[in-house]
Amino acid sequence: MSNETYAFNADISQLMSLIINTFYSNKEIFLRELISNASDALDKVRYQSLTDAEALATQTEMKIDIIPDKVNKTLTIRDTGIGMTKADLVQNLGTIARSGTKAFMEAIQAGADLSMIGQFGVGFYSAYLVADKVTVHSKNNNDEQHVWESEAGNSFTVKKDEDYEDLKRGTAIVLHLKKDQEDYLNERTIKDLVKKHSEFIGFPINLLVEKTEEKEVEEDTESKDDEEKPKVEDVTEDEDKKRKEKRKNYQI
Repeated sequence: MSNETYAFNADISQLMSLIINTFYSNKEIFLRELISNASDALDKVRYQSLTDAEALATQTEMKIDIIPDKVNKTLTIRDTGIGMTKADLVQNLGTIARSGTKAFMEAIQAGADLSMIGQFGVGFYSAYLVADKVTVHSKNNNDEQHVWESEAGNSFTVKKDEDYEDLKRGTAIVLHLKKDQEDYLNERTIKDLVKKHSEFIGFPINLLVEKTEEKEVEEDTESKDDEEKPKVEDVTEDEDKKRKEKRKNYQI
């Protein structure tokens, strides 16, 4: 199926240019923003389920997965939240002018820090602090699965998603990392950032990692201080197995 190409709204193009071209050392905020957005999407479908009993039927598990892929140099943040229709992808991620975009740019000019980006509702674009291409796969209960993609610049594409795995419901944001940002594929780096920035997320956060050999993971006893923090789980998968096979969850 052919791509449909859309032009970014002028304010968003300006914002992305700022993110890409401004030297900013605290790039790690991107993970906080994407996890926060995933949590919001989960909250939305949970709220929808209060009046629509079938809203959660397509995917009953409420979770956020973080998937580093060192072979393809990608980092994926995936949720089982409300997901986006094709129209949502086009409008929410590019064509509709939002007051927050302009307000954030004005705040930056007035001396604000890039780390405030989430407060203006445009935290998604912080992905371009570490990625030179972003692919968004999304499935909403009211539409087929679609994929959004952009290498920044002035445009993005949207098409029916025929090649990615079936999401059932939710969104998977795939960051194609810049060469100097591949530290974000490291297991320890991801765990530290989740514990640092996302301790108040109310949904389980799973870390899916591939191992070169099968290995038993022992469950650690969590202290009472950790009970309110998100559980970051390791998921292992043998390299000789197909990537589309179900991964097994191990709690650490």
